[in-house]
Amino acid sequence: MEIGYIAIGAALCLLSCSVAGLGMGLATGKAVDAVARQPEASGKINSILLLGLALTESTAIYGFVSALIMMFTLGA
Repeated sequence: MEIGYIAIGAALCLLSCSVAGLGMGLATGKAVDAVARQPEASGKINSILLLGLALTESTAIYGFVSALIMMFTLGA
């Protein structure tokens, strides 16, 4: 298999990492905005935010691992 196709496939897998980073930044900004509006709900907002960030980070990790698997198994 050509190395160019592997690089394109790995780049598409790593696209999830950049989108996850963008999503985590937006979610954190919205959570800070929500806590600024309602400080008494900060505990609930924080717990929901952490759960959402963990799920988003797992998507980024899956994309990164998929790219590594593609590079090392198909590239050999």
